[in-house]
Amino acid sequence: MEIKHYKFNRITLDPDKCFGKPCIRGMRMPIASILSYLSSGMSINEILSEWPELEREDIFQALAYAAWAMEERVVSLAGPVS
Repeated sequence: MEIKHYKFNRITLDPDKCFGKPCIRGMRMPIASILSYLSSGMSINEILSEWPELEREDIFQALAYAAWAMEERVVSLAGPVS
């Protein structure tokens, strides 16, 4: 069952696609893949040329989702390290 992210309307999650990883608009295009392409030096135009089913806004939402995910606070449940 596919669900849209509550904050990002182009980000979907479906346990039957890409192991439930966040994807773009129900396609089998994980956010992590888009971030990897960008970090490898591909430009937005190169990505859009290689995957014509993507739209510029998809890439911007992937970046926004990554920024949002990094804002999450991680609280350690482990005790003090001796």
